[in-house]
Amino acid sequence: STLALAYAEAHPERCLGFVLRGIFLARPSELDWFMHGMRYVFPEAWRAFSEFLPPDERGDLLGSYYRRLVDPDPTVHMPAAQAWDRYEGACSRLLPANDPLPGFDSDGSALAIARIEAHYFVHRAFLGTDELLANVGRIRHLPCTIVQGRYDIICPPVTAAALARAWPEAEYIVVPDAGHSIREPGITQELVAAMLRMQARLGR
Repeated sequence: STLALAYAEAHPERCLGFVLRGIFLARPSELDWFMHGMRYVFPEAWRAFSEFLPPDERGDLLGSYYRRLVDPDPTVHMPAAQAWDRYEGACSRLLPANDPLPGFDSDGSALAIARIEAHYFVHRAFLGTDELLANVGRIRHLPCTIVQGRYDIICPPVTAAALARAWPEAEYIVVPDAGHSIREPGITQELVAAMLRMQARLGR
């Protein structure tokens, strides 16, 4: 959703509409929530995430993980990527998955996602504070559906609600029995329905 909004606001003439899920605007409060705040809901997952690092590196979780993730040595970057993946995976669902260590299907995927997220987090997504909200007027004329899990801990509903207030023309759907994962039935159902509505609206 971050990339979609940033691209659209830079190139609105190239966009026809949006179906957005799990809104993340890359504001400092959201970055801090991911790195530290999720421990209030998932303390066990956060403790494992934090304690993966040596004690002297835990004062700067993001910086310490980033340095490890970009290290060229697989014995350094892969364990860090797996720890990041386990943390995010453990916090992504309303109800725990059958797999006690949910995550991506391969180490390569885990590494790619962890590196991308940490890179953009370190650089504040190359955005100014509230830049995406401030520029939403550039795309308000385009159709949009925002799908948000009520119990999304990774991208809490307060952020999607802020976008919906700034974009009152958008359709805002809160799935009452879902967290963050796209694989949760309610999220999947609403995304498919939104895509079908968008297809009909655009005549595609």
